[in-house]
Amino acid sequence: MQKSGILLIVSGTLIVIGLSLLVLGNQIILEGVSQENGKVSLNQDLTILNNFEEQDTTSGIIAVQVMDFKDNTFSARIINPLGIEIISQIINEETIETEFEILESGTYKLIIDSTSNKEAHVFGAIGPVPDAGKKSIGFISIYVLVIGMIGLGLAGILGIKNKIRSV
Repeated sequence: MQKSGILLIVSGTLIVIGLSLLVLGNQIILEGVSQENGKVSLNQDLTILNNFEEQDTTSGIIAVQVMDFKDNTFSARIINPLGIEIISQIINEETIETEFEILESGTYKLIIDSTSNKEAHVFGAIGPVPDAGKKSIGFISIYVLVIGMIGLGLAGILGIKNKIRSV
């Protein structure tokens, strides 16, 4: 078998492995994250609940994305299990991420609201901050994919050179 054929098979295998790791990494990172989406307006809030155990994690993270974003018309609040608002943030861009401390075990609420009568579609998520080990799977998958793509390009170049030599 020619070098270009072997390189093509190895590169294809690396791409499949990289894609598999990418899917697996996303599932691992999003484990324990509660996600919701819906319409938000002056009369309609979006509330997302997630249960946290203080001994399992010391910090959580929220992410909010607002379609049809308008300046200072949306805000996000986090309510701890005791009913105390621990964070209140005006959403000043289309997508925000904010970390918060887990000091009590129980259910935390992410409430997204608006001061505008116009409805907007909003996506929100609340969950534990993923540790570095979980994040590294995502980086590894990207490296494997890049190496596979480079190999695929090299296999194409070798194939073309072999065709030219045989003519």
